[in-house]
Amino acid sequence: MEEAADFRDWKDLLPDLQGAIFTHLSLEERLSIVPSVCKSWASTLAGPYCWQEIDLEEWCNQTEPDKIDRMLVLLITRSSGSLRKLTVSCVQSEKTFTFIAENAGSLQTLRLQRCNMTDSIVEHLTKKLSMLSFLDVSYCNKIGAHALETIGKNCTMLEVFYRNMHPIDTSDKPFDDDEAIAISTTMPNLKHLGIAYQLVKTEGLLQILSNCPKLELLDLRGCWGVNIENISLEKDFPNVKVLGPHVVDYHENNGWDDFSEPSEYLGWDFFVDEYYDDDDEEESDSDDIWDDEEGLEEIQFTFYQGIENAGMFVPPSP
Repeated sequence: MEEAADFRDWKDLLPDLQGAIFTHLSLEERLSIVPSVCKSWASTLAGPYCWQEIDLEEWCNQTEPDKIDRMLVLLITRSSGSLRKLTVSCVQSEKTFTFIAENAGSLQTLRLQRCNMTDSIVEHLTKKLSMLSFLDVSYCNKIGAHALETIGKNCTMLEVFYRNMHPIDTSDKPFDDDEAIAISTTMPNLKHLGIAYQLVKTEGLLQILSNCPKLELLDLRGCWGVNIENISLEKDFPNVKVLGPHVVDYHENNGWDDFSEPSEYLGWDFFVDEYYDDDDEEESDSDDIWDDEEGLEEIQFTFYQGIENAGMFVPPSP
């Protein structure tokens, strides 16, 4: 009897405690398995407690861009403004960036690698996300110095900033300090900075080191326009650890050869229970998810093991 009295049913846990436990599960487990266990768990998964941190990086590398947009709408909506950390890549739609800006104002950490952003999108996004202390816009090829200047002016609490590039995208281009100057003049509170394979020159690097006094870690790997031997790092900047510009083990494939294999389906699917009404009652196109009268139309998401078009992806930061 005493053992029975000490026993507590999982369904009796408070939703915030359930949510804290569920966050240790994978994305697919949270979306396809946990909600089917009982109504209590399904209710928790539909609320904000499981979605204060959202990491879609692996899933984004295994699915089509239009599904990324719909997944973001679903999960950010569930977070109900409590989202603190978001990791996503390959976002293509301007409407998706607008949705993030309008519905995730509490974000502190944001990773947006390989996204189709422009300077104007960055300006709108960062005006709404002034709480950011960590931002990663690596491999975003359509933004430039103006976008970086906007980021620095709007995100005054920024301490970690990554703007790494792929060597293919910067090869045979002239060295240019525009982005380095934008960073040095608008991001004085940086502690960590990653600008691997950027076109920065020695003069631009010196401006960063001089104007970012809190800098602790600087990743310069692949920045061939920098002559590090002309800088007295130990004497003038003793608190900064510098990586590069030489690259160690760059040719290691890190498993990327696996992406040449044909895609295979994983053995599970899941369905979105929120839905948006289609006013025309016809088959909706990708823009119909932005009709915010009701919710998401029931959508089937399928996860893949491989990547069908590896050419649109690039390796992670060096």
